[in-house]
Amino acid sequence: MAESARESAQKARSASRKLQALATEERVAMLNRIADALLANETEILAENAKDVQEAGDKISQALLQRLVLKPQKIQQLAEGIRAIAAEEEPIRRVISRMEVAEEEEPIRRVISRMEVAEGLTLEKQTAPIGVLLIIFEARPDALPQIAALALRSGNGLLLKGGKEAAHSNAVLHKIIVEAIGPMGADLIHLITSRDEIADLLKLDDVIDLVIPRGGNALVSHIQANTKIPVLGHADGICHVYVDAAADLDKAIKIVVDAKVDYAAACNAVEKVLVHESLVANGGLGKIQSALQDAGVTVHAGERLQQLQPDSKLPAAPSARHEYSSLDVTLDVAADMAAAIDHIHANGSGHTECIVTEDAEAAEAFLRGVDSACVFHNASTRFADGFRFGLGAEVGISTSRIHARGPVGVEGLLTSKWVMRGSGQVVAKDSGVTYTHKKQRIA
Repeated sequence: MAESARESAQKARSASRKLQALATEERVAMLNRIADALLANETEILAENAKDVQEAGDKISQALLQRLVLKPQKIQQLAEGIRAIAAEEEPIRRVISRMEVAEEEEPIRRVISRMEVAEGLTLEKQTAPIGVLLIIFEARPDALPQIAALALRSGNGLLLKGGKEAAHSNAVLHKIIVEAIGPMGADLIHLITSRDEIADLLKLDDVIDLVIPRGGNALVSHIQANTKIPVLGHADGICHVYVDAAADLDKAIKIVVDAKVDYAAACNAVEKVLVHESLVANGGLGKIQSALQDAGVTVHAGERLQQLQPDSKLPAAPSARHEYSSLDVTLDVAADMAAAIDHIHANGSGHTECIVTEDAEAAEAFLRGVDSACVFHNASTRFADGFRFGLGAEVGISTSRIHARGPVGVEGLLTSKWVMRGSGQVVAKDSGVTYTHKKQRIA
């Protein structure tokens, strides 16, 4: 009889508690075994992925198809990311008072703060795993190894519900990872392949602690509207590049083209380029437009550009707030930086924004003034990624204002707990203790 999603969640919680008790070195070994196994089984992974791609045919969008395809370079990058996560867990060594001691860079139970509450009574705030995570993802099998590695490092149990488009890829990746982990693997990381639908999974608020959707707007919005479980993620990836009056035009063109063309289906690809109005008259806007078109991008005119150039042959942008996820982009004009920031706040999704300028003061004003998860100066929006941020991998990118924001790595999968150590103290209506409340330095 097939195991239910509830049973899987309960097993994942139990296994996560066992995982937390393991020494750092044991989790490091698991992660390195996973990286080795991905490379060793590359041929099998690519063969199963080819089945998914063939079966998908023209049934899915080009954007989803791009996410579905796995290549040797991607598998190599996944292995590198997992090894980076493992390396961050390696014990580092310090010399203190001429004695060599091992200090573990351990994400779990890391002391955030320490206080002497009273004499002989100390209180610590420590990091702790969230518990059981439910990750729902569409046709992106590369997400599975990343998420599994981050769950291992952060001590969380994991339920994975992948899209049917990637069924073969997900199955082989899950099998490889579970076997690499060892006896604990099957209980710790579950690939939900039963008839449990997403709606049924979202009802398990008593056994699942956090949902992280990785997919399009429709999937994320549906999940956010139909569960009591906290949801971490973003519904839209409407990223902007603002080209300032003081921009180096060659640099701006390079950044804008990369931000769109490097991977047009990604959530961190630019969807709208705002250009300072002075660049209309001096030809800068035209050069940016031509560079995008030469790179194969269809440029759509925003509302103000249509007003300034009514005879333009550019197609109109579908709306002021639109995510293409394809080789399309909106080009528009802003009166100044303040107008650009207002436009971003009114029409963006709080994901990633960039200013291109050689004016350091303007750059700092933009970085301070834009209220998004990631804000860049003179760098492509494509850098908004857990691997590129040095997190090893990410479970997704969050535009939430509570808990994690931006690319979510290990830290975003941790919460906190309070640990008190005493020597027999009692409250006795606060007459049995003399409070000192002294903050203590964390070594």
